This record gives sequence, C-alpha cells and structure tokens, in this order.
Amino acid sequence: MSGNAIVGVTLSSVLWAGRAGAEDALVMHLRYRRADPKRGADQWQVVREKARWDPGRMAVIVVDMWDKHWCAGASARVDEMAPSMNRVLSRIRDRGALIIHAPSDTMAAYADTPQRRLAQEAPTVEPPAELATWQGLDPAKEPPLPIDDSDNGCDDEPQCEIHQAWTAEHPWIEVAPEDAITDSGPEVYNLLSERGIRDVLVVGVHTNMCVLGRPFGIRRLVGSGLNVVLVRDLTDTMYNSRMAPHVSHFRGTELVIEHIEKHWCPTITSADLTGEPRFRFRGNEEE
Repeated sequence: MSGNAIVGVTLSSVLWAGRAGAEDALVMHLRYRRADPKRGADQWQVVREKARWDPGRMAVIVVDMWDKHWCAGASARVDEMAPSMNRVLSRIRDRGALIIHAPSDTMAAYADTPQRRLAQEAPTVEPPAELATWQGLDPAKEPPLPIDDSDNGCDDEPQCEIHQAWTAEHPWIEVAPEDAITDSGPEVYNLLSERGIRDVLVVGVHTNMCVLGRPFGIRRLVGSGLNVVLVRDLTDTMYNSRMAPHVSHFRGTELVIEHIEKHWCPTITSADLTGEPRFRFRGNEEE
C-alpha cells in the first residue's frame, strides 16, 4: 500500500470522524484493503470501518460525465448511470454538500454562467502539491493497473474511432445554482479551501483513466492531503474484456476499484448517501 493510502485510512477515525452532530452526520461504510504479510506476498485483507462526515463541509467531484464519449459502449453506460447519479447528487446537495462538476474540455459551454464564475472567482490558494497537470501511474507509489487498457479500453467490436465527441456534461445531471463548474485542479482546490472543506467524494468516469489521473482526480487529491473516498458504484472503467486479464467488463472495473482501495483511498456505495439500493449496471453480476 502506498504511503498516501496508509495515512488516509489508518488515521480515518481521527481525520474523518465526528465533526457533524449525531443527527446531521453522514455515516459511511468505508472499504479499503490492507497488506497482510501473514497471508503471503502481495496478499491483501479487506477492511471495513465507519466514518462520519459533516455534509455541510464536504464536496462531491463529478469527473468527466460527458454528454457523449467516443466509445459507444462507454456512452451507453454513462447514459444508464446518469439518472441514478443525479438522484444521489440531489440528495447530498440538499444536505449541504458542494457539488463540483468537472466535465473536462467543455468549459466553453459554461462561459459566463454563475457556476463557472464561482470556480473562477474563488480566492487563489497555493496548493501543497502539483494540481495543474495530469498525474499518471507512478511506479514508486503503485504497481501497474490490474487490467490491460493499452487499446484505450473500448469494448465495442469493431472498436470505435477515438475523437472528441463531448461538448458538455451529460444533460441528465442537474447543475444547480449553488454548484460549481471547473476542469482545473487549482480551481477545485481554491473552492475547497475557501469553504474549509477537506472531505471529498469522487464519482464519474473512468476509474483507470480520468478518475485517477485528472488534475482533480484521486491521485492529485490524495497527494494534496485531502480525505478522499470513491463512490464505487457510480463509476465505470475503459476496459475491453478481450484484453488481459480476460474477465468481464464489470469485473475489470472491480479490479481497478480494488487497486484504488489498496493504494489510494477507501470506497463506499451510493447506498450510504441515500439509504436506497446501490446502482448496478444491467448485466453486472460482480461484487
């Protein structure tokens, strides 16, 4: 497990507990994985524990939930997930959380909107780590991903042609007046700092690419000392099941989630946020 993850999860009872009152607290059931040398090399133990967050002092970052993806299969899964994600965002927004929409490369669609200005006009704060650029896999902190996405992960046959198909966030996801819009890591950090927010949920796509690597993605957020949790049922992976390790698309997603739980941050399901059954893609028999 990476050093960042060790700090993030083993001190969770101190870092993530008790700021909200008993009636207001958001109770989450964290899942992460801890190295277990007693079981042999590269063996991991699933660990579960509760955490309490103050909804009024937390944020949700919605990563790259575009209106359309270059991969038809990826687009179809986002179409399927978007209504459920919107319901979850609405619930947590109503409890006081800041919703940050981060549909990369689409800021022109939101120029001069109040939500875009909210991010642009937040007071500038010097972040403790680099937040302006993509952070790829760092072999010093994590092993290779457990799936082969070298073909860019499109599982259609024939594979779709790569191009920029997106122009905005998915239309089924509401951008409320109090939300913020940005695709800038420094702007995200400014928004969080202005509000004294240290606790961040991450939703969106794709776990093996943008969710981990964007300037506002998990690697950068954890590296900046924030308390980060991935909502594991509100995400997807760019993985072609015809590539190694030759498992189903949904098992490929779960393998990347396990990687995140080992090396970066805990995960929860949306059931913790709504009290309702978690989201599942049609045909997903995993977990």
